[in-house]
Amino acid sequence: MVQCILSRAHTSKLRSAAGIGCLILLMIAPASAGKRQRAGAEPSPPELLLEGGRKLSFERTFSSERDTRAKPGFWGKMVNVIAGEPDYKQLVRPYGIAVDSRGRLIVSDPGRGGVHIFDAQQHKYKFLERKETGKDPMLEPQCVAVDAQDNIYVTDSKSGKVFVFEPSGKYQGALGSLKGGEGYFKRPTGIAIDSGTQRIYVTDTLRDRVYVLDPQGRVLRTIGKHGSGDGEFNFPTELRVKNGVLAVVDAMNFRVQMFDAADRFLGALGNPGDSSGQVFRPKGIAIDSEDHIYLVEGLWGVVQVFDRQGQLLYSFGHRGTRLGEFQMPAGLFIDNQDRVYVVDSYNRRVQVFQYHGLRTKAGGAGQ
Repeated sequence: MVQCILSRAHTSKLRSAAGIGCLILLMIAPASAGKRQRAGAEPSPPELLLEGGRKLSFERTFSSERDTRAKPGFWGKMVNVIAGEPDYKQLVRPYGIAVDSRGRLIVSDPGRGGVHIFDAQQHKYKFLERKETGKDPMLEPQCVAVDAQDNIYVTDSKSGKVFVFEPSGKYQGALGSLKGGEGYFKRPTGIAIDSGTQRIYVTDTLRDRVYVLDPQGRVLRTIGKHGSGDGEFNFPTELRVKNGVLAVVDAMNFRVQMFDAADRFLGALGNPGDSSGQVFRPKGIAIDSEDHIYLVEGLWGVVQVFDRQGQLLYSFGHRGTRLGEFQMPAGLFIDNQDRVYVVDSYNRRVQVFQYHGLRTKAGGAGQ
């Protein structure tokens, strides 16, 4: 009898050991497969070597919450084997992008009706939305911007408002929210914030003008009217402000117009056409540390780079699904380290590049 009990106990231990062994094998197998996949993974696009020792290099992509999370340890992997991996949020139809002082990527996603916050440094992720609310629901987030305190501003082209969130993601309020729930703007699209003056610039695409607001959302003045002359717009969309210069994508006039801090017209770049250096479907815009102007050409899937005089310096990308290629790219942002973030909308990802400008000091990049 005792021998029988011992035999059963021995068999139970063997089964437990076998079970643990199977779990370990299940964990090892995907890891090995992953190594093989990485070994044969798609190579990064080659560096783009530019005039004067400048260059542009590919860094990485963001497409889901997974890209910000730390790699799981042993027990984390075991839980994933048993219970399955978490349901990570994916980009669906990303459009606008901004990067705050912490290096967090803030990406609007009309396809999900909200805003993704990717924090790769802290391995954190957050999704902002306002669907289940009786007042000021966020319906179709379009473009995003951050102020000097990292507050997040989101234009909503459907509700006609600008939603404001604290850096933590807590909702603060909506600029342009009128009594009865209507929005002040017809179709707010682009948004940019001048941290020095605390002025908020919003394009109202259907009104063909740019609104200048104070931090409380009061309209201080407007820029432009419908037309094709200097300082006039035909469906203005995205815009950027840097070093006292406001650059506005004047979409259906197929150009970018530039204004000084007093709203005076400085010049324009771009001519309509489907050749290199011309503009056909302009989308996102950004400015690097050398005051080069980057403009997304949505239809061709390229980013064109101009100097302030409108001369084409170079371009990168073309239509496709591989790294360094784009399908209907939209938003664009350049941070203070000259990292270039391109929202690759139909490929459901953000691609990150590093621009290396002229070095004016030993070990430092030129400004």
